[in-house]
Amino acid sequence: MPITLDPDAAAVFKAFQEAGRPPYETVTPAEARELYLKGRFVTNPEPPELESVKPVSISAPHGAIPARIYTPKILRKANGLAPCLVFFHGGGWVIGDLDSHDVVCRKLAHEGELMVISVDYRLAPEHKFPAAVDDAISATKWVAGNAGRLGIDRSRLLVGGDSAGGNLAAVVSIAARDGNGPAIAGQLLIYPATDLAMTHPSHSEPETSILLTHSVMRWFRDHYLADIADAGDWRASPARARTFAGLPPTYVLTAGADPLRDEGDEYASRLKEAGVPVTYRTFPGQFHGFFTMGKLLQQANIAAGEIGVWLKALN
Repeated sequence: MPITLDPDAAAVFKAFQEAGRPPYETVTPAEARELYLKGRFVTNPEPPELESVKPVSISAPHGAIPARIYTPKILRKANGLAPCLVFFHGGGWVIGDLDSHDVVCRKLAHEGELMVISVDYRLAPEHKFPAAVDDAISATKWVAGNAGRLGIDRSRLLVGGDSAGGNLAAVVSIAARDGNGPAIAGQLLIYPATDLAMTHPSHSEPETSILLTHSVMRWFRDHYLADIADAGDWRASPARARTFAGLPPTYVLTAGADPLRDEGDEYASRLKEAGVPVTYRTFPGQFHGFFTMGKLLQQANIAAGEIGVWLKALN
């Protein structure tokens, strides 16, 4: 499909090209992580002021999972307890951490007037699939199990994430529906990776090769999966789940110039067909990753505001 980048998105893409930053698939995972972290200083907007940001250690079968709890100044409470979004950062299951998505979590907490708990799940290739899935499920169970002492309303527990984090949030929701986790009140899927076969048309359109290209996505997948056959496992590709019936209300965001556009669009459609309440929002002139770039892209801030409205209307 013809894609025209918004002027500010085109300017950002040009700046990235002129900076000469090496593509992720040409460097090691450790180098890619460093590049990704450095980029946040240029692109992240000024964070809103919160009531508190605190580290927390989540107990899990393999050991402790680092996490961070964000509490906004205005917090919606009922009977002294607040809703909570358990957030999984993007980065292709290979890069990203609590710091790379710190401002995103601050904005979501502020806009949604809810607590956000960001989870630093194990990364590939050091920890292959399904390590990240296991951590995401374990972390969500832990939050639910400790909801009372954390001031969280267990009945208003949500999951969310961007890109690979959206993938993990979708998987956690399916697992929870099937009995491996607490009830989930909603899922926030920001340009999620839903099918690691990566055969949707948007993966092969030249216009979608903006920052996240098909080859970079393949590099992420190959580091994440121990065997390509794992792409058929719903825990890697939530689009392969047996049914979408019974999943929680969902917000799906996609970008036009994104290899993952079509799988996100299809996922939203299949959720609707299964009777799941879905809010679907696409930004046709933006590229993958734009949501974290509020310093340079005003539509990122618009998206955060709209998500905040959805979060508040949901519970």
